[in-house]
Amino acid sequence: MIPYKHEPFTDFTNEQNQVAYQEGLKLVGSYLGEHYPLVIGGEKIVTEEKIVSRNPANKEEIIGYVSKANQDLAEKAMNIAYETFGTWRKYKPEARADILFRAAAIIRRRKDEFSALLTKEAGKPWREADADTAEAIDFLEYYGRQMLEMKNGHKLESRPGEYNQYNYVPLGVGVIISPWNFPFAIMAGTAVAAIVTGNTVLLKPASTTPVVAAKFVEVMEEAGLPNGVLNFIPGSGAEVGDYLVDHPKTRFISFTGSRDVGTRIYERASKVNEGQIWLKRVIAEMGGKDTIVVDKDADLELAAQSIVASAFGFSGQKCSACSRAIVLEEVYDSVLERVVELTNELTVGDPVDNTNFAGPVIDQSAYNKIMSYIEIGKQEGRLMAGGEGDDSKGYFVKPTVFADLSQDARLMKEEIFGPVVGFTKAKDFDEAIEIANNTEYGLTGAVITNNRDHIEKAREDFHVGNLYFNRGCTGAIVGYQPFGGFNMSGTDSKAGGPDYLTLHMQAKTTSEML
Repeated sequence: MIPYKHEPFTDFTNEQNQVAYQEGLKLVGSYLGEHYPLVIGGEKIVTEEKIVSRNPANKEEIIGYVSKANQDLAEKAMNIAYETFGTWRKYKPEARADILFRAAAIIRRRKDEFSALLTKEAGKPWREADADTAEAIDFLEYYGRQMLEMKNGHKLESRPGEYNQYNYVPLGVGVIISPWNFPFAIMAGTAVAAIVTGNTVLLKPASTTPVVAAKFVEVMEEAGLPNGVLNFIPGSGAEVGDYLVDHPKTRFISFTGSRDVGTRIYERASKVNEGQIWLKRVIAEMGGKDTIVVDKDADLELAAQSIVASAFGFSGQKCSACSRAIVLEEVYDSVLERVVELTNELTVGDPVDNTNFAGPVIDQSAYNKIMSYIEIGKQEGRLMAGGEGDDSKGYFVKPTVFADLSQDARLMKEEIFGPVVGFTKAKDFDEAIEIANNTEYGLTGAVITNNRDHIEKAREDFHVGNLYFNRGCTGAIVGYQPFGGFNMSGTDSKAGGPDYLTLHMQAKTTSEML
């Protein structure tokens, strides 16, 4: 078995790679506006009602029309998945892993096409789209290998005359509710983690990015996944999502999205409905209010570059994005000034053009929310850069920096999910960590410092699931930095980590007297 190594990112300074990406964009352009069916038990089902996927950089451009599931179709999908579970759970783990490896190879061959589709459907600049596709490949490769490691369970001690075994068995039918911000990587990763462990899946992708999910379902079919294991049922959260979360045959829900939706799912899943014979498991990755702390003896250029990259990559639409910079007072002005300089150099526009650093935000509702937070920021602090938006053609918001915010300002407490970063001054390192922890979230954080004592203090006291030193707070790599957070950031399920697959299984002890 080849050891796991993450998929390399594409070097777009190489002209051949630029040409290949342009070819990917042309290919995607050739199938814009196509129709995509539901897939239930291998049957392609076309419905009258459609989800219309639009390009957020050019809202007149339609990416595709995706059939929309209703409760009757969700029920059909549930029954087929439930029935298919009886056979899929008995597939050899090696055979299940092989399907993931084959799917990874198919995606790798079509990497530029999938990344180009993310540029069009999600508004991702080239490098962000490329990283999303690479991460999808990583999840397939990593979880396949993890399943092979776990297939024989754990060794137990046995007394004379007995033989004890500890093995994992799959849970049942899982409902996968995936987000729009990593519409390929997280959608694929959460689906295949459930599949490779022997569960069957109902996949409900985000309604703003359903076409990439439809393409992924086609890949899994091509890779040899049996009918009924992965059922594709895009639809509205209110109609289909709630119905499936409540369903007595649902064994687990794997959700990535906002805090409000996540807590609602958690609450609904806790209720035992008529006919339900288990307690549902919830795997949830929710929001973040992530901080970069800059110490007084930090590399200040590294600090400024890290803040800008972490705050404004993919227009701040990452749960790991830096939305708060807490800087010690001795270096506050210097770091702020450099961040403003770097921010003013950033270009915003259609991500099809690789010279643009940032593309659009995802839709009108996101645009309106971000612009309303910018207005709040003008009351709470000093606007230093950006603060403007334009939704005439697409949904574009300039990278925005606010200074001199109090630690209890709304901009410092609430998740904005856009290109807005707020600065707060700390009198010493202890206060900086205290402010960093002054949030209901606990996803990612970073500390820029050359002080070893402060690194060790942060390691103990900075309460986040992913903590980085002397780098930005975004960009976790599968198998290298398992990802998931504390508190209201979710169940700290650590996607891309060594124990993630166990969340999709239950342990069974058998003891035989000899």
